Amino acid sequence: MEMYILNRNLQEIKTKIYDKLSFELSDIENESEGTAYDACRFALNGLKIISRSAKTTPKKVGQFVTFWKRNTKGLTEPYAEKDRFDFYIIQVKSGNRFGQFVFPKSELINKGLVASEKKEGKRGFRVYPIWDGNLNPQAQKTQAWQLQYFYEIDDSTDLQNVQALYSPKEKAAA
Repeated sequence: MEMYILNRNLQEIKTKIYDKLSFELSDIENESEGTAYDACRFALNGLKIISRSAKTTPKKVGQFVTFWKRNTKGLTEPYAEKDRFDFYIIQVKSGNRFGQFVFPKSELINKGLVASEKKEGKRGFRVYPIWDGNLNPQAQKTQAWQLQYFYEIDDSTDLQNVQALYSPKEKAAA
């Protein structure tokens, strides 16, 4: 059996969060094309997870993350409603601050990030952790919904909140 190594951010989350919650991480598949974003897929307590680490860009507030797959013709395209995953998680770091967004697929469909009959989806987008300020009105609006799915990883992380974020139940629309 081939052994996959967790990237540093995911290893830290495993140690500080998943292990404390007795979450079982399995079936890790690193994605060779997304190494710059620590791209991988795995199962967490049987849930299908797509994972990335966001990148700080020099000219814009927030962090950028990719969110695409290759189709049968070898072209990139957004993830679609029919794709089998439950959550898209994004690790974010800034200085000594560290956090994770845990977006349920249903919310990504609702926001038009996952392709559906109503929207074409996105190949990448920006995330705005709690420590990002001085945002323009559109970024403030985006941050407001995103923070419903965010937790900061520190000594006071609310593990019950983290467990609720990973719950497969549908979250009420905001």
